[in-house]
Amino acid sequence: MDAGPVNPAAIVDELVAFQGPPEEFLRRLLSAQCELGLAESGAVLRTGEGGRPEVLAVHPQPAQGATAPVWLAQAAEAMASVVEAGQTAVLPVHSTEELYGQNASQHLVVLPLRGGGQVRGISAFVLSHNDVAVLNQCRERLELTVTLLSLYEMRLSLQRRQGDLDVFAGAMGVCAAINEHQRFKAAAIAFCNEAANRWSAERVSLGIQRGAYIKLQAMSQTEQFNRKMQLVQDIESAMEECMDQQVEVMHPAAPDAPYIARAAGRLSDKHGPTSLCSLPLRRGDESIGVLTIERPVDRPLSLSDVEGLRLTCNLCAALVGNLHDSDRWIGAKLAISARRAGGALVGPRHTWAKLTAVAVSALIIFLVFFKGTYKVDAPFIVEAKQGRVIAAPFDGYIKQVNVLPGDRVVAGQTVLAQMETAELRLRRASLVAEQQRFFKEADLARRENKVVEVQIAQHQADKVAADIDELEYWLGRAAIVPEVSGVVVEGDLKRSEGQALSKGDAMFEIAQLDDLRARLEVSEDRIADIAEGMTGDLATAARPGVYLRFEVERIEPMAQAKDQKNTFGVRVRLLEPTDQLKPGMAGIAKIDAGKRSYAWIWTRQAVDWLRMKLWF
Repeated sequence: MDAGPVNPAAIVDELVAFQGPPEEFLRRLLSAQCELGLAESGAVLRTGEGGRPEVLAVHPQPAQGATAPVWLAQAAEAMASVVEAGQTAVLPVHSTEELYGQNASQHLVVLPLRGGGQVRGISAFVLSHNDVAVLNQCRERLELTVTLLSLYEMRLSLQRRQGDLDVFAGAMGVCAAINEHQRFKAAAIAFCNEAANRWSAERVSLGIQRGAYIKLQAMSQTEQFNRKMQLVQDIESAMEECMDQQVEVMHPAAPDAPYIARAAGRLSDKHGPTSLCSLPLRRGDESIGVLTIERPVDRPLSLSDVEGLRLTCNLCAALVGNLHDSDRWIGAKLAISARRAGGALVGPRHTWAKLTAVAVSALIIFLVFFKGTYKVDAPFIVEAKQGRVIAAPFDGYIKQVNVLPGDRVVAGQTVLAQMETAELRLRRASLVAEQQRFFKEADLARRENKVVEVQIAQHQADKVAADIDELEYWLGRAAIVPEVSGVVVEGDLKRSEGQALSKGDAMFEIAQLDDLRARLEVSEDRIADIAEGMTGDLATAARPGVYLRFEVERIEPMAQAKDQKNTFGVRVRLLEPTDQLKPGMAGIAKIDAGKRSYAWIWTRQAVDWLRMKLWF
């Protein structure tokens, strides 16, 4: 196939310098590739949604309503394998007129198209050649021309980046113009003038929200204006239309525009005609105003112009809003702060944070203003009010023990124990014999009329009689009986029968169970919180679920060291009789020390510790 003289350099230069849209570039690229690669037809396909092939361009362009050629369907079928392999494929194309087994008169060259490090589509070309050498030569030319698509994509990317840089530079220029002023009025005029210069606008207006309305603050190339002017009122109406919808409003609007532009249309018709765009100024989540830019109707704002204005508004909104707030009088500033605080408090955002704050505030109010009963807890032990210790009456041995702890005894009747009296009886017999001897000596001296000897013998006999009376007294005490009725709480001497005791050694303790009390051991850091007459409850370890009411009777004036801390003894009287207590039982008592706030109750120990450490 002879395609005539071809100038590859001119074709490449033309494609490299092409500045049109991608669709036109693909058509020209396919035309050039077919010309350079000696191909009859070509197409560019990409992977669409669901992996289905999508045709981007075909050369030559098929007629309207024509059936897709066979080679294009074959290229679509081969697309998946070529994309996966990432290599060029040469496939035979058989027409319906060829006989079975006959060599194909055409071949399909399928080239992978790479971009971003992966295969994104294919190019397919139909060659009417059977010579392998010619096919390989054409394939190589086509592979070389594929790089032209990458060059075009790179140029588009650079152009987009340059456009973005230009947009950013324009926005920063406006911000710089605003930053040169310290007062809101001057900054607002500079904002409008700079925006008008950079976007070649006839008029740029800035409005700030005041309640539910927009108030015009500045216009480009205008120092002062009258708010009663119809132009000012129409501009404010267009701004309020933008603020209400919270979207950018353009006029003329596209037929499928999702916004209403009636006020913008009236402004354009009455004071133009102009092409205008209103953009909201947002400071964070708050809309504070609107910027309206007007240009001649024959030079409407392009998409890049709108993007630049949008970026400018986003960057300058905080600067303009802060200057506007700082220039207002103190009452307005306080009102703004109160409104923002109220909006943050009752607004729909940060729900969990607000619920947490409300819960914490309610807890603090409850702790500070609501009062509860302050209880001082302390361990206690039960003891009898009327207790009597029975001691050994004389030095001797235990002959017999008749009671055990827990036995009830009757005063003057129950014999608790019996002391051994054999030695005492022997001493008594000896003293009786000695007394008789002194009596005889006195009788003999009386017969001999010896007065002095009679007196001496009588005195000796009286002395022995006194010793005998003393022994008689101790013999009467050998049977140990209680002086009070009650229960034996101490004194298990059954195993001590025959053991020697000294006079005064404790043998038994008798307690009256119908008259018990408790002795609390209150820590010294809590003793100042209680007083005589206070009431409380106690529970023993044996019966933790039974609470017994008591009243403080006496606070011992001196502390006692126990377990490396000082405690004060507090004696309490049970207010209700009970048979559930026994001497020696222990537990925990809680004294009602009056009403205090819960914050005071729960922080008392920590506050006292800090006071001791910091001395305040």
